[in-house]
Amino acid sequence: MGGRQPAFCRSNCPARLHSGAPGAKSSCDMKDAYSLILSAIDDGTYRPGDRLVESELAERFGVSRTPVREALQRLETQSMLTRDGRSLIVATLDHNQLAELYTVRTELEALAARLAARHATREEVLVLGRMVQEDHAIVDDPQALSRANRRFHHQIHLASHNRYLVQQLDIVHRTMALMARTSLAAEGRGHKSLAEHQEIVDAIASGDAAAAEAALRNHISTAYQTRLLESARVWASTIEQGQR
Repeated sequence: MGGRQPAFCRSNCPARLHSGAPGAKSSCDMKDAYSLILSAIDDGTYRPGDRLVESELAERFGVSRTPVREALQRLETQSMLTRDGRSLIVATLDHNQLAELYTVRTELEALAARLAARHATREEVLVLGRMVQEDHAIVDDPQALSRANRRFHHQIHLASHNRYLVQQLDIVHRTMALMARTSLAAEGRGHKSLAEHQEIVDAIASGDAAAAEAALRNHISTAYQTRLLESARVWASTIEQGQR
């Protein structure tokens, strides 16, 4: 089973769930197993193409195999995992799926930015501004910047003050974990991304919904084009090495 060995900590369930009530512990463990596996995919512990083995997951996370099995089934129905014979592997997005994902992401994120410009509190705007400033310290660390990028975008989602939009964007960003490489690894992309983040924050702070939406659309479009160029570069390099 691929992926590095992380130091996981199981979430705490209420004590009453462990009091012996029928099915209570199983429900708690299933939620734990699902969250832990999903987090491991999200942080890159398990990457697209990695095979997930039920017994190994149960041992790693300290739960029985039943909740792990249920969690894997749930992730399969959400298209996070695909079946390869009798095994489940972390799904890989093809070109069409990637394009579809970015189309949906662009529209939902643009709406979130527009709503944030209308509804964000002063404190929420200050938090966004601090995020951008603090992220300059990790601009040369693509993986750390990628995690910070997700937190920044999630903060915009929350600032929209629309719970249903936040839920849909959570699904989109969860699926983005299936992209094996962050676009922030491209040369110069980290600095440009932070400049784009600042433009978004400035528009939200000024209450300019149209400008916030435009800045967000430009940000995601640039990230998508960068990803396509990086994929083409990696593919060309692979072909060249194969011909040597």
